[in-house]
Amino acid sequence: MIDEMYIRGVEVNYYFVCKTKLWLFSHNVNLERESDLVKLGKLVHKEFYQRDRKDVRIGPIAIDVVRKGNELEIQEVKKAKSMEKADVFQMLYYLFYLSNLGISAKGRITYPKSKEVLNVELDEEKLRDLEKILEEIDELKKNKEMPKPVRKKHCRKCAYFEFCFVG
Repeated sequence: MIDEMYIRGVEVNYYFVCKTKLWLFSHNVNLERESDLVKLGKLVHKEFYQRDRKDVRIGPIAIDVVRKGNELEIQEVKKAKSMEKADVFQMLYYLFYLSNLGISAKGRITYPKSKEVLNVELDEEKLRDLEKILEEIDELKKNKEMPKPVRKKHCRKCAYFEFCFVG
């Protein structure tokens, strides 16, 4: 049994992007602070959502934007749709985490550059998928050995590229 309440939202995202990145990040190897792409993403977030409540942290999750209307809405702001499945499961995890705290919310992923919005709902089927993923993340994080890097097309843009493939 895992304690999914201690898995960070970004770890759910990294599960789909790269298992090596997830393992490194979960073992406190954080190279993204210096990444120009991460800095650009933060700039996009700041520019497009000046009036909203931003960067709300609740336990291991950090929600980009929170809006309160008739229903609580949480949003993730992403630079591009290239990692859409990772983005969706990160949002599903946020909705799951909040529901375990008794908070009902709807989720939305915003891609300002392409002006696209994706609404995300946590249903029973997605919950079952998410629970399996959380178990796999927990096992991966407990592993003492780093998974062997698998080169993908997005690796060259990754802050961990040199760590994985150079040297």
